[in-house]
Order: sequence, then C-alpha cells, then structure tokens
Amino acid sequence: MTYTIPEKIIETIRKSRRMVISTGAGISAESGIATFRDPVDGLWSQYDPELLSTPEAFRRDPSLVWGWYETMRGQMRNASPNPAHHAVTELTVIVPEVALITQNIDDLHERAGASDVIHLHGRVFDSRCFACARPHYRRDIPATLGGPIEPPRCGHCNGRIRPGVVWFGEQLPQRDVKRAFDAAKRCDCLISIGTSGEVNPAATLPDIALDSGASVIHVNIDPWCQHRPNEYLLEGRASEIMSTVLAEAFPSGKR
Repeated sequence: MTYTIPEKIIETIRKSRRMVISTGAGISAESGIATFRDPVDGLWSQYDPELLSTPEAFRRDPSLVWGWYETMRGQMRNASPNPAHHAVTELTVIVPEVALITQNIDDLHERAGASDVIHLHGRVFDSRCFACARPHYRRDIPATLGGPIEPPRCGHCNGRIRPGVVWFGEQLPQRDVKRAFDAAKRCDCLISIGTSGEVNPAATLPDIALDSGASVIHVNIDPWCQHRPNEYLLEGRASEIMSTVLAEAFPSGKR
C-alpha cells in the first residue's frame, strides 16, 4: 500500500530540532510480539496476563510467573526489528535532538541501533532480586519453554530473581518519567507510534507537548486522535508509514 503523507506533516518533521518519539505495543506487534490484548495459545491461554504481572502473583506462585516471562523472553528474543524500528533509529541520527520513549519491554529499538532508549515500563531481559533488588545478570534463556519454571536465586541473599519490568501496582522509574515529561515540554514535534492513548503516564505526553506549543503526529492502525490544533493522524501500519515519512522528509538521508 502506498501512503500519501500531507506536506504539512513532512515539513513539521523536516524542520524539527527537538523531537520526541513515543512508542507503544503497536510498533512491536508488527514484529510478531503479542500484546496484552491478543489471545494467547496453549498453556497460557487459561491465565490473565494482568493477573500474572503483579508482586502478589509472584509471591503466590513464583514458578508460574517466571515461566510465563521466560516464554515471553523467548518470543521477544526470536523477533526482529521491523522497518518502523529502523526508521525511528534513522530519525534519532538525523534530527539534532531526539528523546526516544517506549512503553515496550522488549529490546527491538536497541537491536535496530537506537541508544539511550527511555523504557517507562522496564525491560524484560533485565532481572533483579525480589528481596534485595540487586541486579541479576543472566547468561541464557532455556530452549524449552511453555510452563512453570523455578526462578534462579540471588547470589547475595538467596532471594528469588524477578523480571526487571514494572508490574501492576508498582511505581514507574521516576527518573525516566521525569526525563520523558521534560522532553515532551521542550520538544517542537512529538511522534506517537502504535500507542493506545490509554496507559498513563505515556498517554499524557502528547497533551504535554501540545500544551507547550509542539506539533503531535499519531501513527496508528486505529483512528485515535483528539484533533486539537497542530495534532495529526496517520492511520495505518507503522512500518509502512514511518518508512514513507523518513523517505519523504529526508530523501538524501540527512537534513
């Protein structure tokens, strides 16, 4: 499918000097990573992902929670960055100042070559002790997955190791939240890719940018947009739209 990007959007991106790119589950879904809203096959279909993503669930059944996250890690390890991830990385190189903020817990932005990614919800490949919070450095992921797995133990206090993600009921990393808010207040253009606009605090970033005078561009398969002044919607697949945006805004690969 060929997309026609309005010239006003292309000019906004081309002239940006302080950009924020905020990504959500929609960008990784195109790499085959399931979202919480997607149906789950096999053993895990009988469990509600939200009920497995809490400290209480880990205390109650650590093997079940760890096994579920190991399955998720295996899926994410086998996924590859798609053209939207690569286009985002190109923008971080071309635009003078870019804050890349994601709600995703995978590492696809990093594997596409992006650096200094702000992960508001943590990273699934990070781990730490549930008891003493010391980092735990993993060497591998089991090849055979699909059921409960006893978590490894902390070498310092023998506590169980937990995933390095933010669970329901936990605070987001305040340093990263502040960086995200500060970037949204300072930017002249914010591009929101594959987000639902429902999960805070990421959902507030477009409003912060708009209130500060920036333009906001939503890239989404769902027609979600408040239609405020300087707010635009590009409806469709992120991989196709972002590749087109990059090619039209920077045809020579530079400003």
